[in-house]
Amino acid sequence: MVTFIPFGEKPNRDGVLYALQLLKRNKLIDDYVIVEASRIDLLSERIPQDRAYVIGEHLATYGILDRLRPKSLISVDAHTDLMHDYLDHGSWLAYALENRLVERAAVMAPVLMIPTTDRTQLWTRRVKIYPALLRSRKRGGKWRAYKNFQTNSLDEIIADAKKYLGDEIYLTVDMDVLRPEYKIARFQHGELTLDELLEILDAIKREFDVVAFDIAEISDRIRHSRLGKRALFEVFQLLTEGLE
Repeated sequence: MVTFIPFGEKPNRDGVLYALQLLKRNKLIDDYVIVEASRIDLLSERIPQDRAYVIGEHLATYGILDRLRPKSLISVDAHTDLMHDYLDHGSWLAYALENRLVERAAVMAPVLMIPTTDRTQLWTRRVKIYPALLRSRKRGGKWRAYKNFQTNSLDEIIADAKKYLGDEIYLTVDMDVLRPEYKIARFQHGELTLDELLEILDAIKREFDVVAFDIAEISDRIRHSRLGKRALFEVFQLLTEGLE
């Protein structure tokens, strides 16, 4: 079964329902349920224990984690979602870690690393970040580069993440990790092509036991995006292949 969660503002809600119709029309799903809620605490109470979720606003992943309580998580996302000011789509992972909905996490392929407002802190505990491009951080008075997808091989990154996270993970894929031309999400897109994203997801499926996954930040922009529709189809097919 696939659970569709049209959560968030209207563009996200409409996008998820449109994605449902697309997947049905192309015979990629037959058994599904729609779960709706106006608040994240209500959402976590209504979500079934499923293996596959298609969601709108990425905050819905917080509700799924509250229901499933996986030990480790991989987020493939253009943003770290580690802002630590108040719970929303830009901070859900920080609060999931803080509230122990998940013990450890890795964020793969982000471009935006650090929030720009003076009042916002960045959560850094029990999480590893593997940027899409070469980025550095200051540690012990020296600048050190993150392991990143520009200067490190995919195998190196996956091996490092597996050593940190263990074998079993929950996977969340924010479709804004793709380049702007894919026009799926509402906010700033990332730097990956579809082929690059599929390569990362294939490696994750091969090397980890993915207990469940979600595809996040589907918005109604996808209605007018041929590349976006193709990306949704291919990501969905790859992640659901072999799913019991």
